[in-house]
Amino acid sequence: MDKKNFAFGRMNFILLGVGMLIVIIGFILMGGAGSAEDAYNPDIFSARRIKVAPMVCLFGFVSMIYAVVHKPKDE
Repeated sequence: MDKKNFAFGRMNFILLGVGMLIVIIGFILMGGAGSAEDAYNPDIFSARRIKVAPMVCLFGFVSMIYAVVHKPKDE
C-alpha cells in the first residue's frame, strides 16, 4: 500500500500518544481523597489539584491538536 494514502504519518501517531499520556498524567494529578459529610478535607483545594493539573491537561490537549494538524514531511 502506498504511504501517500494515509492521513497521518508515523510522527503524528507518536505525538498523539505523547499528548494522550500528558492528559492522563494531568487527570491522575487531579485525583485524591475528597471531603465527606462528616469531615472536611482542605487538600481538595491544593495548588496541585486546582492549578498544576488543569494546566498539564491543557498542555496535553494543545499538543494533541498540534499532532493532528502537523503535516508530515514529503520524502
